[in-house]
Amino acid sequence: MSILNRRVDLPLAGGLAVLCVLGLVVLFSASGESTGIFISQIIRIGIGIFVMLSVAQLSPNALLRIGPILYVSGILLLVTVAFWGDGQGARRWIDLGYIRFQPSEILKLAVPIVIAAIVSNRSLPPSSRGLLLCALIIFVPTILIYLQPDLGTAILVASSGLIIIFLGGISWRLIRYSSFLLCCLAPVVWYFIRDYQKQRILTLFAPERDPLGAGYHIIQSKIAIGSGGIYGKGWLNGTQSHLEFLPERATDFIFAVYCEEFGFVGVLVLFMAYALVVIRSIVILYDAQDTFSRLLGGAIIFTFVSYVFVNIGMVVGLLPVVGVPLPLVSYGGTSMVTILGGFGILMSIQTHKKFYADV
Repeated sequence: MSILNRRVDLPLAGGLAVLCVLGLVVLFSASGESTGIFISQIIRIGIGIFVMLSVAQLSPNALLRIGPILYVSGILLLVTVAFWGDGQGARRWIDLGYIRFQPSEILKLAVPIVIAAIVSNRSLPPSSRGLLLCALIIFVPTILIYLQPDLGTAILVASSGLIIIFLGGISWRLIRYSSFLLCCLAPVVWYFIRDYQKQRILTLFAPERDPLGAGYHIIQSKIAIGSGGIYGKGWLNGTQSHLEFLPERATDFIFAVYCEEFGFVGVLVLFMAYALVVIRSIVILYDAQDTFSRLLGGAIIFTFVSYVFVNIGMVVGLLPVVGVPLPLVSYGGTSMVTILGGFGILMSIQTHKKFYADV
C-alpha cells in the first residue's frame, strides 16, 4: 500500500475526485434520477480509477514499449468498427454484449505516446523525415475516425499528436506555411464534409433560423444556462432537463443542466476544480526531467483542456456541436477511462522524474 501511495499524486487525485463527485451529483438529476445510470457511472469511474492507478505504477520506459502496441491495436479495432461496428447512423462502438466501448478513445493516448517517442528520440526541432513519419501516424487514425463519422474525436486525436510536434520546436515558418495551406484547402474540406456537419456550422451563426430543427440544441441549452442565474434553481429542480426540453442532457449538454441547477456560483466551483487539476498537471510537467515526459504530459494536458473548452463552447453556442463530452462529468465509459488513464501517465511522470528516454 505504501508503494501505491508514493505513486499517486494526492493533489491531482483530489481535484479529479471533486470533478467526479460533481459529475455524479448533476448526472443523477440530468438522468431523471435514474439509479441505474447513477450506479453505472460509479462503476465506470471505478474502472477508470483502477486504470489510472495501474498506469501510475508504470515507468516512462514501459509506456514507450506499450505505446506502439496500443497504436496498432487501436488501428485494427478502428478497421473492425468500419465493417462490424455498432451504432445508429454512425459506426463508433464495438459491442461485446457485456461491454460496449469506443476504440477511437484508445488513440487519444496511443497517438501522443508514439509521437512523443519519435520526436524525443531525434534532434529538435524535428527533421523533415521525422515530420512526415509523425504526419502519417496521425493521419491514419484521424481519417478512420472521421469516416465513422466522428469529426469531434478525429480533431482531438489529430490535435493530441500535432501539439507534440509544436512543442518539439517546429519552425514558425513551417507553421505559417501550414496555416496558409489549410486556409486554401478550406473550400475543399467544406465540399467533402457531410451535410449534417455543414448544417451544424451554419447553425452556430444563426440558430434562430431553424429553432425546432438544427438550432434546437443550442437554443434550449442557452435557455437552461440563462435561467440558472447566480445561485441556480437547486438540485433536481431544473425545468429544462426534467421537462425534457434539453436534448442529450446526460452526455453532451450536461453542463447546461449544471448551470440551470447550480447557477453562476456552481460554475465557479466547477471551474476551480478544473483549474486545480490543470495547474497541478502543469507543475508535474514542469518538474519532468526528460523530453519524452514533457512532450507526452503536454499533450495530455492540452487534450484535457480541449475537452473542457470544446464542450462548454458548443453548449453556450460559441462552437459547433461536435459531440465532445464534458470530462469526468458527462455520462460515458470509454472517455472516462481514457481521461483517467491519461492522468495516470502524469502520475507516472511525477514518480519517475529522473528517467531519460532511451529508445
